Amino acid sequence: QVQLVESGGGLVQPGGSLRLSCVGSGFTFRYYVMKWYRQAPGKEREYVAGVTIDGGRKNYAESVKGRFTISRDNVRKTVYLQMNSLQFEDTAVYYCKAKGMDSNREYWGQGAQVTVSS
Repeated sequence: QVQLVESGGGLVQPGGSLRLSCVGSGFTFRYYVMKWYRQAPGKEREYVAGVTIDGGRKNYAESVKGRFTISRDNVRKTVYLQMNSLQFEDTAVYYCKAKGMDSNREYWGQGAQVTVSS
């Protein structure tokens, strides 16, 4: 069965850093585009970052560009989101998403809470 298991969320002070991880299983990880989304209370889920199947190209929402870095390890079947210079506005539940490059299949992680507070 397909699983995307997230970890690494937590409480951090403004200006601090966190790294989220998302481990995939039950599907051919290397054939899936990986993305991160987030959802804050009262807001719609928004796109954060994406990476191609081989890690060669990355894309970021304007709000996180220069602060967040997405990466992937196809051997460990893991996608990461390194978050630096965190701000109050980054507080949200973060979700990883796998999208088949040659299909309409998509899978979602369970979500990881990130709270930025002084």
